[in-house]
Amino acid sequence: MIDLYTWTTPNGRKVSILLEELGVDYTAHPIDISKGEQFDPEFLKIAPNNRIPAIVDQDTGMQLMETGAIMLYLAKKHDRFQVEGDEYWRMVEWLMWQMGGLGPMLGQVHHFVKYNQGKSAYSEERYSTEAHRLYKVLNTRLEGRDYVVGEGRGVYTIADMSMWPWVSRFDWQQVDLNAYPNVRDWYVRIAERPAVQRGYQVPKYVSDVPMP
Repeated sequence: MIDLYTWTTPNGRKVSILLEELGVDYTAHPIDISKGEQFDPEFLKIAPNNRIPAIVDQDTGMQLMETGAIMLYLAKKHDRFQVEGDEYWRMVEWLMWQMGGLGPMLGQVHHFVKYNQGKSAYSEERYSTEAHRLYKVLNTRLEGRDYVVGEGRGVYTIADMSMWPWVSRFDWQQVDLNAYPNVRDWYVRIAERPAVQRGYQVPKYVSDVPMP
């Protein structure tokens, strides 16, 4: 049994989608970041950085924060949604790319373009330009591929699951996925997975999965 402490954000959805794909038992505990619940002392014991998501694995006693660590842990524990050999490190490479680039930069677009539009033209242009650069990088990587890593056309791994929830907010980013056809096809391919549909609604329903 996994205890998942989460909210309806791209980072939270990464882990709920993985748990749904794994088909393991878990309990979702909502941490409403709009009410500052991530700063509660009890949550601090699990996630010292006061950020969602975090997990406690009741089987092993392991507790983890940071989505990259959580996803690597769960993939290794269940030996699923990862690849072997040199491709393993390719998977880690693209997982780190998401954590260090795609997620943080798109998060800044959300802050300046969606929630604070008009307050800083410089910031809007800077982060929107970087968002399009990152979409182009992903579009290039997906040329001739179904998934980001793996031999041939690739296999579905935690690297894809880490990126997909951030791309799902393409509307917030004012990005037309049709401008990046490889990303669009990859996005739809993953969006149609039943486990992704379920994981998107954890810990509560907000909207249907956005489609381009």
